[in-house]
Amino acid sequence: MPGKCLYFLDNLRINLLRNLVWATSKHDVYLMQNYSIMHWSSLKQKGKEVLNVAGQIVPSVKHPGSSPQGLTRVQVSAMSVKDNLVVVGGFQGELICKYLDKPGVSFCTKISHDENSITNAVEIYNDASGATRLMTANNDLLVRVFDTEKFTVLERFSFPWSVNHTSVSPDSKLVAVLGDNADCLLADCKTGKTVGTLRGHLDYSFAAAWHPDGYILATGNQDTTCRLWDVRKLSSSLAVLKGRMGAIRSIRFSSDGRFMAMAEPADFVHLYDTRQDYTKSQEIDLFGEIAGISFSPDTEAFFVGVADRTYGSLLEFNRRRMNYYFDSIL
Repeated sequence: MPGKCLYFLDNLRINLLRNLVWATSKHDVYLMQNYSIMHWSSLKQKGKEVLNVAGQIVPSVKHPGSSPQGLTRVQVSAMSVKDNLVVVGGFQGELICKYLDKPGVSFCTKISHDENSITNAVEIYNDASGATRLMTANNDLLVRVFDTEKFTVLERFSFPWSVNHTSVSPDSKLVAVLGDNADCLLADCKTGKTVGTLRGHLDYSFAAAWHPDGYILATGNQDTTCRLWDVRKLSSSLAVLKGRMGAIRSIRFSSDGRFMAMAEPADFVHLYDTRQDYTKSQEIDLFGEIAGISFSPDTEAFFVGVADRTYGSLLEFNRRRMNYYFDSIL
């Protein structure tokens, strides 16, 4: 099936575009448009606003730690969607949480008041007990873990540099921590204690993702490479995958582990066949800054958000079964 342009993103005002596209099914995608979180249904060919962050945002439920005055005009820097929960981070340390099946906003606050307190990444995951948790990464050197019922802070893990991204392993035992340092860290998910160091990148790191088998970790860096690591042997990376021009800002594995996608800040997305030891790949060459990438949970669709005043759009690529690659006809 051919790839197609589904939706136009008008004047997306984001400077650091990484993970602002999330597919919860092959027909349901959440993305940013201006100051709105939008839901796009490919079945209905229709978009619907889920959350507007341009005006006053006041929580509909009173939770300890939530800002009673609310927030105003949040410039979104990070987003995550899972199991009816939408979480948004902002450039001034904001955090907004909304359940899709409930009216209003459940929680909003500034988790950091430092001068440069951007919320770089947010991740929704299930811990070892099965409870849903929220992890945030900030420029204030802290990683925070929240529960998702009362949104209380359960843990604060401190690191020696600004944290740009975190990624929790499939078994929820480890978390990859990346930031303003050439080294990437593996930490215990419960204690935050560093248990391993990944050395090989030459600049700051911005992205990471785990293969579903839990053994392979991919990290994306400003040195324009993605490195693959086997966490059972951390002495050196398994492979180095090179981008075309820019830093690797976003990495995603498909849920079946068959494909890995990595995105540069603009113009290029790369897809790799993991069963061919990442030696076979497909390059998507487009125009504009990349707002995010996402596989659908069934791996039948792949979405790319493009943030550009003229060509801003959501692109869908469908899996072609006869040769197991994604069709790239636009």
